[in-house]
Amino acid sequence: MSMATSTGTSSPAPHSADSHDLIRVRGARENNLKDVSIEIPKRRLTVFTGVSGSGKSSLVFGTIAAESQRLINETYSAFLQGFMPTLARPDVDLLEGLTTAIIVDQERMGANVRSTVGTATDANAMLRILFSRLGQPHIGSPNAFSFNTPSVKASGAITVERGAGKTKTEKATFTRLGGMCPRCEGMGSVTDFDLSALYDDTKSLNEGALTIPGYSVEGWYGRIFSGCGFFDPDKPIRKFTKKELHDLLYKEPTKIKVDNVNLTYEGLIPRIQKSFLAKDREAMQPHIRAFVDRAVTFTTCPECDGTRLAEAARSSRIRGVNIADACAMQISDLAEWVGGLDEPSVAPLLAKLKHTLDSFVEIGLGYLSLDRPAGTLSGGEAQRTKMIRHLGSSLTDVTYVFDEPTVGLHPHDIQRMNDLLLRLRNKGNTVLVVEHKPETIAIADHVVDLGPGAGTAGGTVCFEGTVEGLRASGTRTGRHLDDRATLKEKVRTPTGTLEIRGAATHNLRDVDVDIPLGVLVVVTGVAGSGKSSLIHGSLAKRDGVVSVDQGAIRGSRRSNPATYTGLLDPIRKAFAKANGVKPALFSANSEGACPTCNGAGVIYTDLATMASVATTCEDCEGKRFQPAVLEYHLGGRDISEVLAMSVTEAEEFFGAGEARTPAAHAILDRLADVGLGYLSLGQPLTTLSGGERQRLKLATHMAEKGGVYVLDEPTTGLHLADVEQLLGLLDRLVDSGKSVIVIEHHQAVMAHADWIVDLGPGAGHDGGRIVFEGTPADLVAKRSTLTGEHLAAYVGS
Repeated sequence: MSMATSTGTSSPAPHSADSHDLIRVRGARENNLKDVSIEIPKRRLTVFTGVSGSGKSSLVFGTIAAESQRLINETYSAFLQGFMPTLARPDVDLLEGLTTAIIVDQERMGANVRSTVGTATDANAMLRILFSRLGQPHIGSPNAFSFNTPSVKASGAITVERGAGKTKTEKATFTRLGGMCPRCEGMGSVTDFDLSALYDDTKSLNEGALTIPGYSVEGWYGRIFSGCGFFDPDKPIRKFTKKELHDLLYKEPTKIKVDNVNLTYEGLIPRIQKSFLAKDREAMQPHIRAFVDRAVTFTTCPECDGTRLAEAARSSRIRGVNIADACAMQISDLAEWVGGLDEPSVAPLLAKLKHTLDSFVEIGLGYLSLDRPAGTLSGGEAQRTKMIRHLGSSLTDVTYVFDEPTVGLHPHDIQRMNDLLLRLRNKGNTVLVVEHKPETIAIADHVVDLGPGAGTAGGTVCFEGTVEGLRASGTRTGRHLDDRATLKEKVRTPTGTLEIRGAATHNLRDVDVDIPLGVLVVVTGVAGSGKSSLIHGSLAKRDGVVSVDQGAIRGSRRSNPATYTGLLDPIRKAFAKANGVKPALFSANSEGACPTCNGAGVIYTDLATMASVATTCEDCEGKRFQPAVLEYHLGGRDISEVLAMSVTEAEEFFGAGEARTPAAHAILDRLADVGLGYLSLGQPLTTLSGGERQRLKLATHMAEKGGVYVLDEPTTGLHLADVEQLLGLLDRLVDSGKSVIVIEHHQAVMAHADWIVDLGPGAGHDGGRIVFEGTPADLVAKRSTLTGEHLAAYVGS
């Protein structure tokens, strides 16, 4: 009897399924990782730390998340896989215990001009259904409220089958009511072209009259203009007749034949609208963006007043509010309005919409509106917007992967983000976070620190364990974890002021402020308080102001630091001069390219639904150049050896001796200044980390002529140790006579400032005012704002 009792009360043997509680990585070698082997606990919050470029993203995104996505894609049929991106297997020996990975990264949301916060989160779709059901007067289906759906009318003959092979022709009319404004085609703005920016009317087309990027008469455009017969390409444009000028600028697509080739001729303006203006401005290449800024003016559509919607869609209302009004409301106000609607027939829809809007508020984005273009969101805002759909998800045992979720967050908002990460974990999910902020590292159950340095000096695991263990570990992150900047004893004296008067962009409320010159000014405030609106809206476009925004740098696998910064031009010229040949020979994208791999250094083999396989080119051995080009030397090195150098090596190489090239040396100095001395000149841009890209962009902008530098969150992607180096760079800029204005949330940068302008007190319509102007010491002493309270806590005052 007692034996039976003891058997019944003893704990059951552990189930074999419960033994899979770790994600095991063995021999990871993606990018700069050096045979990394680690074990990550499941259903816990693991934070990955380390200096920028140490291999965090290569391990988390490039290895763990990439393999999880690849394995999921392989479960689909070969037919479906043909429509999906093909993912290569990461360079790793073994990955065990993977679960479905959901990646929430900082990639900007689609640059399509039609994409808004509402369309990107399904909130618009729910609002359209709501208005189609409850709106008065009733105008039609949800499509009638969509600014992406045009109204269509058609009539004609249709054939109706009557059985036994008999048919009857009847006249039919088809109508579909859409919500798109017919004047602006759902864009909200209309374009007007400055014709003098499109062409020089004193020249003929054959003399190169066109000043539009890519429209050269030496290529196909020249053949089309010469062979179309609509005008004389040798006649100056100012002498064109009205019809000839109309055909050049506005002609509808027309089939023509040139040199026995069938082509379509189209006027310049519709062609520019299709090729340039269909993209969001931020997604354009710099030279295209400069042309668009110069040649095109965007004005609010006079017909829909910028709402993008047709008159019918705007006429239907619920309690006096139409769908355009609802989308223009601050989301926190819209959530309140939706909460006040009580209609049993659409109760489930209202509950779902209210939950989505409340999630925006909860995640700290209540200050946005649904009509905000998605391309204008910062990286941090875009990442948090993507989080919305996961907050109410009933999925568990999923791996969530976050890339610096605290980017763009004021210290006041970081606690809210931490709570969201912990809530995801508490539902039984594995949460992997790449992060630099000590406040988020502090809540980790497990920490993996990579390093010790960046690039080739990183790629190893320096520490695994608890946060307390990291503090005591002596690693670079451990040493800097409790770093606290001290307030300056003495601040610089301004040499003048930049006046801003009556600033009213977005949520700003007629702000008047004087920005001191000749000092380091930091503009602070909670996310959505109006910092970027004030500085980018009122200062960035002034003469002599160099603005470095948060926009990601773009580049293909052929782009590298040498091409992006313009460093390759003086290097090619120096090689050409030393050897008496053309500079084009020393470009892997031009005449000097290896013909077998076209200068890529690798050959890509397409295996249909399987991942493409990249193999090193056997002819050039990955050097990208023809053998003949590598026989030319400068200072005893060929061009491939120079591109393999690190910035520090190249700085020394081009600084003296036979290879001395002042133009190249100046660019290399700037790269070393921003802490990128370890990067190799020929490293593909696609392999750089977020922090490295941010600093590469900063180094490029430092070459621009200007007395005032505006930097938007330059600490993005930077390790605690890298922030010190950034502060040194900002000091050198100010000491050289420049004025530096920084929009920043990092307390170390605030403490280092000479002058602080704090906006608030809240976000959206609760912000937009100056709540403090003065020195950091005064801000800490008064503690009158949220920023003041957090800065005082940070400096231990």
